Amino acid sequence: TVSQILTPRCGVPDIHHNKLHGTKHYVYFPGKPRWSRQMPMMLTYAFSPEYMIHNLTISEIRVAFKHAFRKWASVIPVNFTETDDYGFADIKIGFYNGDHGDGEPFDGVLGILAHSFSPESGRFHLDAAETWAVDFQKEKSTVAIDLESVATHEIGHLLGLGHSSVKEAVMYPSLMPRDQKLELTMDDIEGVQALYGSNPNFRFSSMLESDISTNNSVGLRNTRSYNEWVTLFLILCLCM
Repeated sequence: TVSQILTPRCGVPDIHHNKLHGTKHYVYFPGKPRWSRQMPMMLTYAFSPEYMIHNLTISEIRVAFKHAFRKWASVIPVNFTETDDYGFADIKIGFYNGDHGDGEPFDGVLGILAHSFSPESGRFHLDAAETWAVDFQKEKSTVAIDLESVATHEIGHLLGLGHSSVKEAVMYPSLMPRDQKLELTMDDIEGVQALYGSNPNFRFSSMLESDISTNNSVGLRNTRSYNEWVTLFLILCLCM
């Protein structure tokens, strides 16, 4: 219990539901908010011109976020485009220290890594005190935090997902230093698609193959065997 409490995590409060539906572990914010735009949807994002960090270049930061947004766009009919117009961007990204005026102060190194807000707020804040990294070969700090992993998680909140109880899921609330969690799991995908529908180019079959190989490569333990994934896929096909 103490270890879990001390694990670096997202600052968005956990949302607990008394009723779980089958094996679904994803949850939503109260009222199930989502972005109410015409489909296919386009959302813009911008980085604060004032609140940034300096141990990474703006180019490195942009690439990490581009990859993170692309993961979600690949499974739902929502595209994300960077804009220079921070004031009018749908999603506003910045790195802040301590109390930064939103009622959710950061706490320094580790602890709370970042937080974002439910639709359609678009506020996305990261703790500037962290040692943010995009390449663990270059960044040797023992407390380095993978920027793309945290960005991918927080984008899920911006879209309307709460914290998942599935440890392998991107939307699980904690991430250890020097760990990566870069790929969406079935739990993440099913949750966000229930809000926005499926990207017409997304196929569950390809997801099953990549999920198995990717989780093995980054040391994540799959909770289902290959045969169980195939069975799940066949069931989904029969239901469509």
